Amino acid sequence: MKDILNHLFSYKTLSEKEAKEVLTTIASGGYNDTQIAVFLGVFQMRAITLEELMGFRSALKNLAIQIDLTDFETIDLCGTGGDGKNTFNISTLTSFIVAGTGAKVTKHGNYGVSSTCGSSNVLEYFGYKFSNNRDKLLKELNKAGICFLHAPMFNPAMKNVAPVRKQLGLKTFFNILGPMINPANPNNQLIGVYSLELARMYSYVYQTTDCNYTILHNLDGYDEISLTAPFKAISRRREELLEPRDLGLNKILPDEILGGSDIQESARLFKSILENEGTQQQNSVVAANAGMALRILNPQLSLSDSVSVAQDSLDSGKALKAFNQLMELNS
Repeated sequence: MKDILNHLFSYKTLSEKEAKEVLTTIASGGYNDTQIAVFLGVFQMRAITLEELMGFRSALKNLAIQIDLTDFETIDLCGTGGDGKNTFNISTLTSFIVAGTGAKVTKHGNYGVSSTCGSSNVLEYFGYKFSNNRDKLLKELNKAGICFLHAPMFNPAMKNVAPVRKQLGLKTFFNILGPMINPANPNNQLIGVYSLELARMYSYVYQTTDCNYTILHNLDGYDEISLTAPFKAISRRREELLEPRDLGLNKILPDEILGGSDIQESARLFKSILENEGTQQQNSVVAANAGMALRILNPQLSLSDSVSVAQDSLDSGKALKAFNQLMELNS
């Protein structure tokens, strides 16, 4: 690691091969916590390069426990996190709305590191039992339309990094990698990223895959559609700059989509929105993101129609039913 750090401190970058080798060694326990923390710190000072991103992704995918859920055509809705906006659990709520429409969702997520409450925190609070058992996950997909893939269950090698990330309490390049390493390798993905530069890199990487994807970035820094400003939507077919009105929705204020101050408050807010007792602004944001996901699955639908289908899933209680069915399977 000393040579690698000296290389990086000389304002040099890693090749794809070097990045893959370093992360593989970190995962195998080849470096201590101090060395890992310093290495992560380098990428707090500068942006990750495309070659580094591809090398890190390749290492994690090789190390991960893969799971075959191809009995179903599935979609993942996952953001990088790390935008520092402290929103409520938008992508997780959106996942249940999409499941409520009859789609199959393989949601990938983790505990919050730079946020108060990640997707794993909120689902664990409600009693979801993390597992990498294929039969359990297939049953959940069949009955509830959604299963949850808790990242550490499928990336056991990353146990060497988890304590360091928790102690740092900052976004790291592992936030960037999260959406890229869903162990179910879904055919469809809605991916939120916190910077336009990262959106471009994601687009390049995903063009080399067979995935049907849309990458989102709100121009005021959110890693999802926040309806607070215009947003970019990048797919294999098109790149769009969209406004809330393009989805048939109104612009809102950042304060109207803030999350809870702790896990308990976040969970209460989560359940109230799912029970269709959220504010109009909260409901609009989850419908906007769910609508974008539904357009991936049904490209013939217009944006406004996709959002309407998503709103119906929330308003009719179908999203709540998907949540309740998933929790019943874990009781």
